[in-house]
Amino acid sequence: MTQSALPALFISHGSPDTVIADTEAAHWMRGLAADIPRPRAIVVASAHFEVSGGVAVSADPSPETIHDFGGFAPELYQIEYPAPGEPELARRIADDLVAAGFAARPLEKRGFDHGVWAPLKLIYPEADIPVVSLSVDPNKGPDHHYRLGEALAGLGREGVLVIGSGSFTHNLGAAFPALRAGKRKLDVPEWVTGFTEWMDSRLAEGKVDALLDYRKQAPFAVENHPTDEHLLPLYVAMGAAGEGFAAARMHESSDFGVLAMSMWRFDPAMAEAPGA
Repeated sequence: MTQSALPALFISHGSPDTVIADTEAAHWMRGLAADIPRPRAIVVASAHFEVSGGVAVSADPSPETIHDFGGFAPELYQIEYPAPGEPELARRIADDLVAAGFAARPLEKRGFDHGVWAPLKLIYPEADIPVVSLSVDPNKGPDHHYRLGEALAGLGREGVLVIGSGSFTHNLGAAFPALRAGKRKLDVPEWVTGFTEWMDSRLAEGKVDALLDYRKQAPFAVENHPTDEHLLPLYVAMGAAGEGFAAARMHESSDFGVLAMSMWRFDPAMAEAPGA
């Protein structure tokens, strides 16, 4: 029997210290690998890999671990994620994106930013699966990134796991007071729940057009995403599942009250439903 395609995933990676924190999201990520078939390779569209005017695909055979943050516990800067890259896959993805009309190129000497290594350290701690990272364009919106995901839609059937790594909500100005005080478990304000409930509903119903227009249609959209680079990986994951995808929320929690740590899976239309 032909193996079902892997889902595409959206992971809210949260604060860099999620990888060492005692949070619901961290505990959940540690168990995720048991719920999906082991991939032969992983492609991560990271909110922290920003490239304007084109798409970059990491093509280094041995990417370094980038500690692209400041002010956190010293132990966080000692963490390495020595997963190999896969230059051949990176070049093929770049070629496919060019064929789909994107200005794409393989990029060497690009390491794993924390949008890549922090969640993978929790999900696949052995770091023994090849990883390729994919850039987002902060000057392009959801439609661009959804089409970018569509150009990757065949990868799941080849055993390649596509992950969009960002944040379901990402207002750092609102999060910083609690972050500085170390207060992770706080009540979630209405302006966050109003947004997440709207997004949850449209995702579950597959309302792609509304989701692509979230900035105009969703309540409190700008409050939750003053800039939307951390939501753009969601659209890559949606597109990578192909037309008619089935969306299912895998996890829901919050950090610092205003960071929604929602995790979603997107299964191709003909894939076996989760739990079937």
